[in-house]
Amino acid sequence: MHAWRRTLLIILLLPVLVALLYFGVACALMAWPANPPASKKTAAPAQVPAWVLSNGIHTDLAFPLRGDGVDWTQTFAPAHVVAAPPDAEYIGIGWGDHDIYLYTPTWGDLTAGRALRAALGRNGALLHVTYLRRSDLAERAHRLPLSAPQYKALHAYVLASMPQGRAIPVPGAHYADNDAFYQALGSPHFFRTCNNWTGDALRQAGVTVSRWTPFDFNVTWHLDPGRP
Repeated sequence: MHAWRRTLLIILLLPVLVALLYFGVACALMAWPANPPASKKTAAPAQVPAWVLSNGIHTDLAFPLRGDGVDWTQTFAPAHVVAAPPDAEYIGIGWGDHDIYLYTPTWGDLTAGRALRAALGRNGALLHVTYLRRSDLAERAHRLPLSAPQYKALHAYVLASMPQGRAIPVPGAHYADNDAFYQALGSPHFFRTCNNWTGDALRQAGVTVSRWTPFDFNVTWHLDPGRP
C-alpha cells in the first residue's frame, strides 16, 4: 500500500517538478546572455529605432514601417489588412501557434486539448503582422536600438520564417482592422515557444538576450522599457 502511495505521489508531483525545472532553467540563463553587451568603443552605432513589444505573455518585434533600406509594405501589403491606419509608423511582427492564434483571441477561449496540441508542436505556425501607430507602442515597448547590419539580419530572419520567403495571407483571419495572419514555417512546442522565435531573431542579429527565451521576460530582460 505504501508503495502505491509513493508511486501516486511521484506521478502527481512530476508535472510540478518539471514545470519548476523549466522555469528555473529559463531564469538562470538570463544571467548568461548571448551576445554580451559590447563596450561603447567597439559597439556598432545604433541607427534603427526598433522595439520589442510584450503583452505579458507574448512578444512581437516592431520596426519602422519604412526606412533604413526596408519598406515592410512591400512584404506585408496594406491590402492584406481590413484598413491600415493612415498614420501607421511601425509594423509589429510575431510568430506563434496556428490554432492558438486563430481560435483563442482571448485566453478564456483556450481549451486543454488545444493547449496540449500546441505543447506537442502539432498545430503549425503563423506570423501575425500589425500596422501600428506611434501611440500603440506607448505602454508595452522595450527599446531595441539596432545597427544597420543587425536590422538587415532581422529583416532576413522574418523573410526566412515564411515559405520561400513569401508573405501568404490567411484569408479572412484578423483580430482587428489593422492586422493580418500569414503562413509560417516551423511549429511552436513546449521547448520552442512564440517567444523563442523572438529570442532566436535577436541572438542571430547579435543583440544581447537570454540564451533561451520561452517566456516574454526572457526576451525583454536585457532591454530598456521605453516609448517612441
